[in-house]
Amino acid sequence: MKTVSLLPFLIIFCGGNVIKHNEEKDLDWWKTVIFYQIYPRSFVDSDGDGIGDLNGITSKLEYVKEIGAGAIWLSPIFQSPMYDFGYDISDFYSIHDEYGTMEDFDALLDKAKELDIKIVLDLVPNHTSNESVWFQEALKGNEKYYNYFIWDDGVIDENGNSRPPNNWKSQFRGSAWEYREEVGKYYLHQFVIGQPDLNYRNPDVVEEMKNIIRFWLDKGVAGFRVDAVNHLFEVNKELFGGVYPDEPLSGRVDVDPESYDYLSHIYSKDQNETYYMVYEWRDVFDEFAAKDGLARVMMTEVYATVQNVVRYFGEGEREGAQMPFNFNLILDADASSSAADIKRAVDKFLTYKPVDKAANWVVGNHDNSRMATRYGSSLVDGINMIVLLLPGVGVTYMGEEIGMLDGYVSWEDTVDPSGCNTNDPINYMKSSRDPERTPFQWNAEKNAGFSSADKTWLPVAEGYETLNVEVQKAAARSHLKVYQALVALRQEKVFRYGRYDSLALNKDVFVFRRWYNGETYLVVVNMRDTEYVVDLTYFENVSGNVSVVIRSIQSPKNEGDMFEASALPVAGYEGIVLQL
Repeated sequence: MKTVSLLPFLIIFCGGNVIKHNEEKDLDWWKTVIFYQIYPRSFVDSDGDGIGDLNGITSKLEYVKEIGAGAIWLSPIFQSPMYDFGYDISDFYSIHDEYGTMEDFDALLDKAKELDIKIVLDLVPNHTSNESVWFQEALKGNEKYYNYFIWDDGVIDENGNSRPPNNWKSQFRGSAWEYREEVGKYYLHQFVIGQPDLNYRNPDVVEEMKNIIRFWLDKGVAGFRVDAVNHLFEVNKELFGGVYPDEPLSGRVDVDPESYDYLSHIYSKDQNETYYMVYEWRDVFDEFAAKDGLARVMMTEVYATVQNVVRYFGEGEREGAQMPFNFNLILDADASSSAADIKRAVDKFLTYKPVDKAANWVVGNHDNSRMATRYGSSLVDGINMIVLLLPGVGVTYMGEEIGMLDGYVSWEDTVDPSGCNTNDPINYMKSSRDPERTPFQWNAEKNAGFSSADKTWLPVAEGYETLNVEVQKAAARSHLKVYQALVALRQEKVFRYGRYDSLALNKDVFVFRRWYNGETYLVVVNMRDTEYVVDLTYFENVSGNVSVVIRSIQSPKNEGDMFEASALPVAGYEGIVLQL
């Protein structure tokens, strides 16, 4: 009897020690910072050519520090012919000349180090450019570089004409295969024609990409965001009689046969080998961490099922990406979402991720309509509250802190191949990514302060005269000031170590709670322009009064206002952070 009665006591005692240990544990730098994504072409133009550049970014690093971001992720800055605006890399070891020089990049690194801002680069390992030395050498018959790519014979049709090897489609419409007379073969390009896929079944390619990673980590970057990683491997055609098999129809009736979405891509992405390649890259990252104690972070871009996304964290003893991007607040939620929809989108990733791994929250990027456009300007503060105060890592796409909207880009000004390849001057906007890439809005001056050029690479969005950083800095209340207040609050231990739960209190009001060591915060976001009185005591151990800590710009409340937890009035589209 004594043994039985003591066992629960011992378990509770040990559990208490674990909790205390976790409280005192220092977190890796990447778990505590906000990652601020910069699309270099659109951030700041320092030389008046209408295109953003590295020196422009360096000149605005103080702003990044001021808003509270601790790391910047730069979309590709490598040498490129710019068919896909940097995602078609011709030289992984050099800086694109429109953006500057390696000396400019070194100056950016130095300034960032001075401000204690980490720099993360965008790595595009799936493909290169057809203008790269590798591809040009392949066309000349250089066997080493020929084997860097995926080649196949065409199929001869009934008329004696050569056709692509199979029905695979490019992300940018049309066949994923392109014929080259120089070698008499088709090469695979899952993206634009100018982006030939690399062959990761070739050990030389694997080692080349590891060396590229080492080169930039040696220069001082703190990690990489890895682009389109789930496209790395295709099926091994030797398992299919030496032929790449056709992919089945997706069954979607809202797309035409030339669309990527017309097929179900069971043979050309999400292959099992891909995860283990990411684990190998993590080993390279950890080589550097072992030398100086600084973790190098890997963020992976994967649009896939959540079950596949979380595999990138690792398997067993093998470590993978620290941050497989969580796109649920992009893919599963928008302005039409109910509170229950938001709760489901948030809880989905928390449910599927390994319990010992950090979550991350992303609501926008250079490939998706801006957060303020998708959710509506009235919800900017509420959505930023969700991104910055949920457990895990917050990621901000430049402009989300001020509520920037998608810009209008005419057919004549459209440059994104996703839009141009539709050949549709009416409906191109459904595919184009240009609207979310328009220049950053600094002030009300010419080109929103982005550039002194007479013409910028994309037009500045309308309304920049009143929607810009300078206006929001000067205003008594603004999205920018709410954002800065949230960043300051998230430094508190309750948001670094605290527990989380959430409720949809009705069809419109989503609430989540963070608590730690007797301290409790509640974040309330009303998804609709409807007033409510809600009862927060549905949460366990929540009672008495709550006080307002941060409120959205349209909130009628003031910081410090007290309310009964059992009867909290909530205005339309209001976002509030409350302390119990």
